Amino acid sequence: MQLSRFTDYTLRVLFYVAMNNDRLSTLNEIADFYGISVEHLRKVVHALAKSGYLKTFRGKHGGIRLNRTPEDINVGAVVLQAEGAEPLIDCSGLDCTLSGVCNLQRALADAQRAFMQELNRHSLADMLDNTAMKQRLIGKAV
Repeated sequence: MQLSRFTDYTLRVLFYVAMNNDRLSTLNEIADFYGISVEHLRKVVHALAKSGYLKTFRGKHGGIRLNRTPEDINVGAVVLQAEGAEPLIDCSGLDCTLSGVCNLQRALADAQRAFMQELNRHSLADMLDNTAMKQRLIGKAV
């Protein structure tokens, strides 16, 4: 199982902005920091702002900052919003010889629930509780 690039970028944006929340961050600086396309980040930031995680400011001196405290941003909720709640495997509508006798879909659904329960135990603040990560995020800020 692998999270989408969109979800990866979503978490990276939150990490960067949270550690530099004393000022506005820009798409260009985040893109430069991570080596990511500005266009990819634009979609991520739009989704995060629409979900209420980020506050955006337009104009020459515009940028983004967190709209909530890191303690109030649940990692599981962010991942669920970015990934959606689709099952890992969806056997409905398939003409499968094992239909009705296979336990794989249930086992994967249980695993997915356990994965999300674990992520739900963590806030953005928990993820940033790492001195080396903080130094890297702040040290390279413009």
